Amino acid sequence: MPVKLGPAGVPLSCKGRTIVEGMDDIISLGLETMEVQTVRMVAPNHFEQYWQAGVLANKTEFEMNIHGPYYSELLGNRVERGRSLAKIESTLQAARTINARHITLHAGHYGGMSPGSAANEQVANVFAGVVDRVAEIWHDDEDEFPVFPWIKDGTPSKIGIETSGRQELWGSLEEVLEVVNHVEGTIPVLNIAHIHARGHGKMRTSEDYGELFDQVRETIGTKEFYCHFSGVEHRTGNAMHYTQIKKSDLNFEPLAEFIVEDGGWLDITLISDSPLLEHDAMYMLQSIEKSRHRQLERKARENRRRALAAQTGTTPAALAAKEAQQAALRPNAQPTAKPADTATEEKPASEQEAASEEAPAKEEKPAKKKTKKASKAKAKTVEKNDDVFDFEEEDDDLF
Repeated sequence: MPVKLGPAGVPLSCKGRTIVEGMDDIISLGLETMEVQTVRMVAPNHFEQYWQAGVLANKTEFEMNIHGPYYSELLGNRVERGRSLAKIESTLQAARTINARHITLHAGHYGGMSPGSAANEQVANVFAGVVDRVAEIWHDDEDEFPVFPWIKDGTPSKIGIETSGRQELWGSLEEVLEVVNHVEGTIPVLNIAHIHARGHGKMRTSEDYGELFDQVRETIGTKEFYCHFSGVEHRTGNAMHYTQIKKSDLNFEPLAEFIVEDGGWLDITLISDSPLLEHDAMYMLQSIEKSRHRQLERKARENRRRALAAQTGTTPAALAAKEAQQAALRPNAQPTAKPADTATEEKPASEQEAASEEAPAKEEKPAKKKTKKASKAKAKTVEKNDDVFDFEEEDDDLF
């Protein structure tokens, strides 16, 4: 059950802002992957750090990935498609330089077309051409690539087609799976936040994730999954913008539970799209570890119950029922205190005298109340300071 986690971009906590420095910080956090962001453009002056990142990734077996332009018009007219493919070409060149294993791309608006087989066929034709172009870049016999050994000895990047989060954009789960099923060299990029938003908040339980991954496996027959995860604000089946996981109705715990309990067959890469980037990537890693610990504790209880059942000549189910009965009889909390007047009447005289001697000490309570008020004011200040991490992305990003 290999699970790799990492952020979508250079970590927020990274003092330097280069990709290589970001990789160092990611590795030091115990994460294993990264997705370089070229969502708006690929700057030529970044190619030196792209090459350095590729060398480091090749030596350390660190998984590099890259995200192409957000705004694409693959279903537009000839001019619009050509403009989008020019942006994608830059992303492909950058992907070769950094030794990216996955290249995530969008199809964009439906344009003048309607959802259906005609739109899917055009998208499939475009992505088939992109796959051919990646193969040309990787197997260019005219260049020896002495500084790019991973190109000569490695395999081309896989073209990932990402699910979209808006109804007016091509990229429902069914559309993506149909195209991937017909174009060799492509993979589905399961953006869980987009699937959740487009399905009006459908990803809520571990069973929901089981159905999702089973649907993908049955359609295209894969055990390797490339996924994005983030909190999301959504309305009427459309993603508005990403949020941190804890401020969304999309919880990560059900996915962590599925990965640990039923995902032994998965080979999954999880990219944090959250505004908190590596912070939420670490949160996802911790959630998976907690689910794994709960699983180990449950198995230990089951093994202990089996051993005890064999010794006593009963069944594990009977022992489990008995444990449940004992837990129900166990007091959940301390008995509540009696009213002051009743308690005073039932106390012995010696205890009442002791209580009367301690009465002067109770006069200090007003000072304690002031402390509580001060602590409440301090708590409010802390809550305000929490907004330092309450990022909101611009709504102009194409989902």
